[in-house]
Amino acid sequence: MAQIDAFFKLMHDQGASDLHLVAGQQPVLRIDGELERVKFKELENDSLKAMLYEIAPEEKVKVFEETGDVDFAYEIPGLARYRVNFFQQKNGVGAAFREIPSAILTCEELGLPPVVKRLATLPRGLVLVTGPTGSGKSTTLAAIVHEANRTRKDHIITIEDPIEFVHQSERAVINHREVGLHTKSFAAALRGALREDPDIIMVGEMRDLETIALALEASSTGHLVFATLHTTSAAKTVDRVIEVFPVSQQEQIRNTLADGLRAVVAQTLFRRIDKRGRVAALEIMIATPAVRNLVREGKTFQIPSMLQTGKKYGMQSLDDAIMELVQKKIIDPDDAYSKANEKNRFLPFLKNPPEDFTEV
Repeated sequence: MAQIDAFFKLMHDQGASDLHLVAGQQPVLRIDGELERVKFKELENDSLKAMLYEIAPEEKVKVFEETGDVDFAYEIPGLARYRVNFFQQKNGVGAAFREIPSAILTCEELGLPPVVKRLATLPRGLVLVTGPTGSGKSTTLAAIVHEANRTRKDHIITIEDPIEFVHQSERAVINHREVGLHTKSFAAALRGALREDPDIIMVGEMRDLETIALALEASSTGHLVFATLHTTSAAKTVDRVIEVFPVSQQEQIRNTLADGLRAVVAQTLFRRIDKRGRVAALEIMIATPAVRNLVREGKTFQIPSMLQTGKKYGMQSLDDAIMELVQKKIIDPDDAYSKANEKNRFLPFLKNPPEDFTEV
């Protein structure tokens, strides 16, 4: 048993999502979205480095010492998997750990709208799950892939950095590939995947132009592609995909995206007030013919109004999803106000409405 495993057991017992170990500071846990210090001595650089290196593969230690950053996964059988990041900082080494539950929650267990579950039945196209870091994108994607694995006789390839949720093949055949371990890059893995007879490809993150271009190509050649982006709304997601390309290519990409896009799910996490834990508010855009026309014509500013008129297709705006959570007394109105787009809608729920200096 590695020395650091005691921290992971504490993390698991406390229901923490993240653990921070940084030289010169006490250990810190993120519980229900908030950071809490552990009653422990300040970590010394040399002893922390020894503790971290004990669980790191040799090749990852080499990369870390050369670059000052490295990502990988660590697993404690019977407990959980952890997404690991080592980094150099002013006082020495630091590390952040995200717990990946060993049990994959279903769409129903996560409380996702029925339309999200139905995305697993699509024959082809591009589905993007977006949101800021730590918003639960990987958990939502894992639930969708789990549904496809449970119900489809297909070949599923996941490409991640590092591998997070591990699926056991059920009706489908699943292959997990880790960037840096099994393949050089997301782009290299995507190029290879097109020759590996896939039906469904899950891309952990579309980081660069080449990866986005290959994902679009795969989605337009008969494959179902799931991927993530760090965007906060459906409209911004469409803009982000298009704007990563040179201006001379953007009209062509708008057409390609309009043809291939099937849905965008943009999510934000909130701390619950009705019980312990967190809950996601989802903005959902389904690529109806009307939505595709907006994408093709570059009128993404009209997408928010399309979400309002597309409720019969399962569409919803982020503010509507947040409002439902407030009205059900699941989340705090102040928290809702801080993360909403149209903040005026939430003012009646606030006991002490703040003066937002950013809006002056």
